[in-house]
Amino acid sequence: METIMSILVGVLFTIGTYLILTKSLIRIILGTSIISHGVHLLILTMGGLKSGGPPLLGIGTTTFTDALPQALILTAIVINFATTALFLVLSYRAYQELGTDNTAEMRGDENE
Repeated sequence: METIMSILVGVLFTIGTYLILTKSLIRIILGTSIISHGVHLLILTMGGLKSGGPPLLGIGTTTFTDALPQALILTAIVINFATTALFLVLSYRAYQELGTDNTAEMRGDENE
């Protein structure tokens, strides 16, 4: 199972890198989002699947699961959502002002 997840992380990183290297702002934003999903899967894969009880003291189990990978992923999802929303708003505003989402056309004239 871990090898399949590792391959999937590699595929997500490859797709995200390909999208980031394009000239369209929306593809760059989607690429960063896909790379962050790859990071989420990487953290989940590196954390592993632990068996045991919930990390509560009054239950009486001897082995506990590690809740840290899930907490890190949840935090990363919230941060990813906020930055993606910010990037989308900024790219929409740039499109309204400049009339294009092509980064090569946004550079302006050579005289500037």
